[in-house]
Amino acid sequence: MSELTHFNAKGEAHMVDVSEKEITSRVATATGWVRMSADAFEIISSGRAKKGDVLSVAQLAGIMGAKKTPELIPLCHPLPIAKVALDLELDAALPGVQISATVKTTGQTGVEMEALTAVSTAALTVYDMIKAVDKTMEIGGIHVTLKDGGKSGRFEAK
Repeated sequence: MSELTHFNAKGEAHMVDVSEKEITSRVATATGWVRMSADAFEIISSGRAKKGDVLSVAQLAGIMGAKKTPELIPLCHPLPIAKVALDLELDAALPGVQISATVKTTGQTGVEMEALTAVSTAALTVYDMIKAVDKTMEIGGIHVTLKDGGKSGRFEAK
């Protein structure tokens, strides 16, 4: 089992020193979903949400969320994000929205937290924009599906 790196020898939280790590290309992808009522799904899919185009606004929010990650997560390093791509797809079987975010950088630490934050922010935005129709929506399944670059190499969720 790996050591927890966000704690020092005294057990106090601290930001990990990455200054000695090699600068490499890094990428992370995370996914999640928003499950909703059939009525809410129909309103989004037909473009009738009173607040506007739910998927486009949520996509933009996810990109903004990735860029704000070090402001939200106390021990995250600010990184030069090279790319954030969000994919939001309507899923009638859920019913709801499937969300995927991929974040890229070249740096000394990974972008998993940025990808997770992008998905979370997009999901919260979907909720915010359609909550007047369905307050029982559920957000879930948020997890890292891919991480590549750096010393630990490639990880793909099964």
